[in-house]
Amino acid sequence: MTAKTKTTARKANTSRPKTANAKRTSAKPTSAKTRKVTKPKTIKAEATRAKTKTTEKTERRAHWGVALPFLFFAGLACLFWYALQTGDPSRLPSALIGRTVPDFTLSPLEGLKSEDGAAIPSFDARDLAKGQATIVNVFASWCVPCLVEHPILMTLAEENDVRLYGINYKDAPASARRFLSRYGNPYSRAGADASGRTAIEFGVYGVPETYVISGEGKIVYRHVGPLTEEAVTTKLLPLVQQSKSAP
Repeated sequence: MTAKTKTTARKANTSRPKTANAKRTSAKPTSAKTRKVTKPKTIKAEATRAKTKTTEKTERRAHWGVALPFLFFAGLACLFWYALQTGDPSRLPSALIGRTVPDFTLSPLEGLKSEDGAAIPSFDARDLAKGQATIVNVFASWCVPCLVEHPILMTLAEENDVRLYGINYKDAPASARRFLSRYGNPYSRAGADASGRTAIEFGVYGVPETYVISGEGKIVYRHVGPLTEEAVTTKLLPLVQQSKSAP
């Protein structure tokens, strides 16, 4: 082997370990770099999945929040539909039938006077439990069905020996006075329910509604919607008479 060949071989042998060492050295920072990049990506992916699940739960709750009011009113509409189909609005359910009237006190309807100029008094729950049956009518001047039933109320008060009380529901006193002045006042007592609280305690769905209260202060009948002559003759008056004849 010549000197030139030996020199070339030594150079080749010397260069090989360096190349291997260089590869091993370069592999270490590459692996570390890979670990550094992979770990944040994994955390970020998990955070994204958690955020997605939270968003989905929030959206489901929001959907229910929007749907519940519609479901409530749909149920209420079904009740009214049932009452209309049966031809008897009074068949709408009432949890208070057979129970004592709720405890309430109404303020007088401001400025309302009788034909002789005397102020029309208000009433409370105790006035409905004095041994005589009472018909309580919930009305308002802005209520169109109230105007429809008003002539029947006037006839009921004029031709029958009954106590007819009125609850003026969420109305302006001046508007209520004009209404009763124009169409007549059938009520011997009338109270103002400006907040609607008393009507809620009675379970009123909407005006007009009419109740028959026994002499013991218990609700014995409820009529939803405008009164009819048939309802007066077949329901209200017989119940009032029955209460009068009771010992």
